[in-house]
Amino acid sequence: MSTLVVCVDRGSDLAGAADPPVVGFEAVESLVTEFGIDDPEDSRVNCLLEGLRITRDLEDNGEDVTVAVLSGGSETVGVDRSVARQTDELLESHDPDSAIVVTDSPEDERLVPIVESRIPVDAVDQVIVRQARDIESTYYLLKQFMADEELRETILVPIGAALLALPVLLLVLNSVTMTVGAIAAAVGLVLLYKGLGIDEYLATLPRQIHDALYSGQVSLVTYVVAAGLTLIGLFVGALGVSATASDAEVILAMRFGFDSVPWLTAAALAASTGRLLDELLQRDGVRSAYLNLPFGVVAVGLVVRGVTGYFLERAAVFASIRISAVDLGPIVVEGFAVSPGARLALFLLAGILVSLIGVRFAAYVSGTTVQEDLASEA
Repeated sequence: MSTLVVCVDRGSDLAGAADPPVVGFEAVESLVTEFGIDDPEDSRVNCLLEGLRITRDLEDNGEDVTVAVLSGGSETVGVDRSVARQTDELLESHDPDSAIVVTDSPEDERLVPIVESRIPVDAVDQVIVRQARDIESTYYLLKQFMADEELRETILVPIGAALLALPVLLLVLNSVTMTVGAIAAAVGLVLLYKGLGIDEYLATLPRQIHDALYSGQVSLVTYVVAAGLTLIGLFVGALGVSATASDAEVILAMRFGFDSVPWLTAAALAASTGRLLDELLQRDGVRSAYLNLPFGVVAVGLVVRGVTGYFLERAAVFASIRISAVDLGPIVVEGFAVSPGARLALFLLAGILVSLIGVRFAAYVSGTTVQEDLASEA
């Protein structure tokens, strides 16, 4: 009785440089050495060794045994047909009575029906490596983690602080829900603080301020002006909300935006103008984005002002705008009220007009700068 021990591999070229099938104990043993040196961590090496072990045991029992390696190669199509062809070649050259299939993964077991359709298969041996690499390396990963000071500060410190704060908050708040929420919020803030690089920005901020003070940047002053205007805008918006006789959150939000947007627009305009002046002073030319930014800020402010005013006027928070009568001698204009839709359309058109002016201005300045550069080169 002759037995064929087959090591199969479907995913890649297990046979290496040799033309599969690889047949014979010496040939497979040589393949183990060659493949194991290239990648000693691969479980397929154990598959080949298992095939050699089964062959040796069967030979010790007096059976006629042939060991072979079937490989699908690196093809993405026709892998199964390649294994079927190799199986037919083995059957024609050795004519075994039965076969034992050795695999190392569930994917390789998909080849078992191909071999089984051509010769009786007595057993299927799946090799499972007892030494799990992920579990074994966990200890060393933990050691490397504990040795990294930055990782310890980023992960262990927030976790330790949260665990220490847990019993204290439970005693103070006397509520599990509020305690868990407070700890989750604190840990989230710490992770965002590190993840967004806020700590690195704050570390470099004093140096940037020092350089800005001694380099004479105009933007430093305009940024301070912008911060002041922003605070004024927030204060004015809060006053407008407190003076609004409505409890609807949408109306209150619109009133806040309506009252604060002029100041916020002025703040953004101051900051962008300062940045534009720095570009003009430090460079021979200026990028079109910096030229277009002030116009874009004003356009957005007009649009927001118009939209919020439309909602407030429709909600009767304040009355519509009325134009008084005008008497210019032969021309007399009677007074009229501007409807909410007309007011919104005027603000939207003004925003679009300002935006278009900014685009055209940036294109004109950029084109003039290019022409001057070409003239200087000529």
